[in-house]
Amino acid sequence: MKKPLLLFICSLSILATAQNTMNITPQQYDMLKQNGQLDLTKHYFFIGTASDQKKITPSVKALSNRTPSSICSCLIPLDSTFSVVPFSGYSAPDYRNDDGSSNLIALPFSFNLYGVNYNSLYINNNGNISFQAAYYTFTANPFPDPAYNMIAPFWGDVDTRDSTSGLVYYKITANSMIVKWENVGYYNSHSDKVNSFQLIITDGTDPLLPSGTNVSFCYGDMQWTTGDASMGINGFNGSPATVGVNQGNGIDYFQVGTYDSAGVAFDGPYGAPDKVDWLDNQGMYFNTSVIGNIPPVIINNNICDTIDVYTGDTTRAQNNNFVQFNLGATTPEINQIVNATVTCSQPSAFTFTESMNTPTYKQFDCNFLADGLSPGLYYVTILASDNGTPAQQTSRTIVIRNNYDAALVTGITEKTQALSINIYPNPAIDNISVKHGFDPHSNPLLTLTDVLGNTVLKTTLNNQEQTIEILTLTKGIYFATITSSEGKSKTIKIIRK
Repeated sequence: MKKPLLLFICSLSILATAQNTMNITPQQYDMLKQNGQLDLTKHYFFIGTASDQKKITPSVKALSNRTPSSICSCLIPLDSTFSVVPFSGYSAPDYRNDDGSSNLIALPFSFNLYGVNYNSLYINNNGNISFQAAYYTFTANPFPDPAYNMIAPFWGDVDTRDSTSGLVYYKITANSMIVKWENVGYYNSHSDKVNSFQLIITDGTDPLLPSGTNVSFCYGDMQWTTGDASMGINGFNGSPATVGVNQGNGIDYFQVGTYDSAGVAFDGPYGAPDKVDWLDNQGMYFNTSVIGNIPPVIINNNICDTIDVYTGDTTRAQNNNFVQFNLGATTPEINQIVNATVTCSQPSAFTFTESMNTPTYKQFDCNFLADGLSPGLYYVTILASDNGTPAQQTSRTIVIRNNYDAALVTGITEKTQALSINIYPNPAIDNISVKHGFDPHSNPLLTLTDVLGNTVLKTTLNNQEQTIEILTLTKGIYFATITSSEGKSKTIKIIRK
């Protein structure tokens, strides 16, 4: 077996374009990978597809052959403003691939990574973006690692070649880039388990992310960690996947964790490999423009910045007069200690349990009870500090919007609970299109309020799909509530860019 394989390898039409770069077709690469013959000191550049550079904008229907993930509100829904990432050497329109990378993509803004500004980057299929080179590397390393310059929401062996796997999408605006790995499979062409996760980077001004941050990781359902070529068995064990940021100089980095198996256990960023289900529905934001010690990272489960409590809401808890959520804080650098406290603007409505307390990670299981509270906005704040040099501090406020009315609960019907709002585009610039499931004869009223509870727009909806101008609104986060004459209501968060 070895002799024919060696003869095959010798016959490959591989052209060395530089000392550490080799041109190769995807088919040739796959044969080498399956047989463990890849030279890990080389960078492989895929050739052989005439449509390498083609950037496509698929229809919404074509965006994914599985239900898009929407558990966590920081996951931006796929729509026709996204494109499939055009991985070099692979075929449009889906660019299904293993270990592919895009060509260099120009950004219309500057992204700051540890004091260095970048205006272009590569999107790598294996769960990361990079700035200095494209990476095909499918077996992840923990951070710090001087060999890689990357931001990795989930560095693992993503393989989208199976027709039932989802794809990788991206969207670039004037101040931000979103990359979504939506229901993606793992090597070797497996899609019995799929992962959904998202990366957002900005210039630090985009309202997609909280003030003072420029990067977000967000997760849907995470079902695998490791491909077959990294000693994985059925998607687990073997070499762990890595989540974090690495400048590549051995000094500037941070790590959220490494993951190698199913389950929800987590012991901090630098303990034993953790369980991938811990990432499910998590959202985290941080600032990479800091030179030196990165402040603690706030991690929250099920919510991303706003919780709604109102009659008919069954999405957050079985009983709609309370919400439950988790808040965590971790110190991303080695040998640091994190401390954290949680407070609420309405202490009588708020309770929490410290469910995890390790030197590098604290987690609080929180409960907010709306009974007896006036409608309005309430705030839960987590404050975290580390002992780095210099010591850093991070705070994050979760907004709880209370529209709960106990007197109306008994009147809730299945039809009321099924009421829906779809507002697009979201984020929006000049106009929003509002599509809803309310009976138009109930005179549904659309009200937009800001995060302080001030009404900024109010209009009656005459049709079940209607365009509303928002040119007069300043950039930021708003809440769109539709209320019928019978008192039925539904709320959704929107962003004005």
